[in-house]
Amino acid sequence: MSTRIPWRRTALLAGLALLTAACGGTTKSDVAQQSSAPATAAASSAAANPNAPLKQGLKIAFLPKAVNNPYFTIADGGGIAAAKEFGGEGKEVGPSDASASSQVSYINTLTQQKQDAIVISANDPNAVVPALKQAMAAGIKVVSYDSDTAADGRHIFVNQASAEDLGRTEVQLLAEQIGNKGKIAVLSATPNATNQNTWIDFMKDELKKPEYKDIELVKVAYGNDDDQKSFTETQGLLRSYPDLAGIISPTTVGIAAAARYLSDSPSKGKVKLTGLGTPNQLRKFVKDGTIEAFELWNPADLGYLASYAAAALASGQITGAEGEKFKAGKLGDYTVGAKGEVLLGKPTVFNKENIDDFDF
Repeated sequence: MSTRIPWRRTALLAGLALLTAACGGTTKSDVAQQSSAPATAAASSAAANPNAPLKQGLKIAFLPKAVNNPYFTIADGGGIAAAKEFGGEGKEVGPSDASASSQVSYINTLTQQKQDAIVISANDPNAVVPALKQAMAAGIKVVSYDSDTAADGRHIFVNQASAEDLGRTEVQLLAEQIGNKGKIAVLSATPNATNQNTWIDFMKDELKKPEYKDIELVKVAYGNDDDQKSFTETQGLLRSYPDLAGIISPTTVGIAAAARYLSDSPSKGKVKLTGLGTPNQLRKFVKDGTIEAFELWNPADLGYLASYAAAALASGQITGAEGEKFKAGKLGDYTVGAKGEVLLGKPTVFNKENIDDFDF
């Protein structure tokens, strides 16, 4: 497949854009569905000054779907590292569960704290918007990453990879492994996750192509980005469909839980599993034959890019309008696209041949 590009870890670390306080939650310091709106309503009416220097001492808060998700630990760590580079202060706050409204109280607290920017991966595209609008009204810049909000709830969306590329390549990866024939299922995160739902829509569209006429998508299951729930859902899929040929899990929590279940079951090697995960998380499952291949972008680079985008907004270099440009440290130059989207890059496919070249 053309998507199996054996990028080296050194190239990744050199900056190739690839491919994830209060209220009783956890704080870690120093560590896509696209809206149909014509533009990011949150974009400032003030003119951008691309020559403005990045302000010093910017306070940037990262609000992931859940703080106990290892994917977001990596992503937010990259963002916090970027903040240090440009003389800012980054921190991670958020809920331990990924329910639709669980992020709202954190947004309110961050607004009260007068953060310069909030970088959020939305559990629900609409539930967080009223609170984010209040934050923007208070002068706080909002960047969504990984999972978008409605367009009027942020200035910029930093997308990890093209939603279409991810959705279609997930199907292509699994189809190759099952010989373009058999029943398949999707193990997603939450039913309202904007990125998951967009990818699944493209998966379904890809499956309409003639070459996949012998593949049947029998179910989309939801593990709610919870390890045990995802493990149980995998077990349920195999019990309900004993002739299941493969599973796509476009969530790092889901694919790890599914791999753990399959690795100790008679279905190991028979039911193919692919999806989105990190090399360190899935290395043992690739080496023991549970997983042939999976894909992802570099989540640390995603957080790093989102951090620089937030700083560029807070410094007046950009407003979120299409065509504006900014520099993202080691990753180089980026341009704001339609609907305020900034694209990190294409995903990388990991397998036995290249997985040891990566360490994240």
